[in-house]
Amino acid sequence: MAEDKGKTVGIIGGMGPQATLDLMQRIIKLTPALDDKDHIHYIVDNNPKIPSRIKAIIDGDGEDPGPILADMARNLAAHGADVLAIACNTAHYYYDTVQAAVDIPVIHMIDAVLDDIRKNRPDCKRVGILASPAIKITGIYEERFAPAHIEIIFPDAGFQQQLFDVIRGVKAGKQTDLLHPAYANVCRHLAQKGAAVAIVACTELSALNSTSELDTIDAAQVLAQKIVTIARENN
Repeated sequence: MAEDKGKTVGIIGGMGPQATLDLMQRIIKLTPALDDKDHIHYIVDNNPKIPSRIKAIIDGDGEDPGPILADMARNLAAHGADVLAIACNTAHYYYDTVQAAVDIPVIHMIDAVLDDIRKNRPDCKRVGILASPAIKITGIYEERFAPAHIEIIFPDAGFQQQLFDVIRGVKAGKQTDLLHPAYANVCRHLAQKGAAVAIVACTELSALNSTSELDTIDAAQVLAQKIVTIARENN
């Protein structure tokens, strides 16, 4: 009998490149492996030329990223991917466009985060969101969390801008030591607003890998674990 090599995962990345690399590293660390062959086969399209989600969603005057994301999905499927993942929270605004482009499943990161909360924090009814303003504008977390009766708490405007500056700093490759205090300040603010836990809902913030007094759920870590689980289902 031929050895079951598991599923090949296609990763739609580049939003940004460092965040995609961070996700890949998380997948490696989460994979139980004794040798090379035990690791997951994944195909990565780390494409930083995807039209800006910031300009399309926040500024409202940018090119629609949806068609490019759909093309990337089709290419990954054509190259042998059995399942796809999108290495960006905000890009899940275009999830339906991506899923409609292919006949293979696309993991929904926000659904995976919700499943994680239901499993590990069944009494959780209020969560803070650490993300770019695009997450609030699109309402993609509220859309998935409302049926579970979980309230979403966003930072107030000044703190949201402070967090957005941190995200831009990560994208620009700034020294992370200069970004940690601002991140911690926003976390304290969310705790004061009543959030007992917050979702790290931006892969740049995941790549920052900062800590705070506020309990957090990292969406990138949840996605990485979901990828490992699905890829190894038959192993």
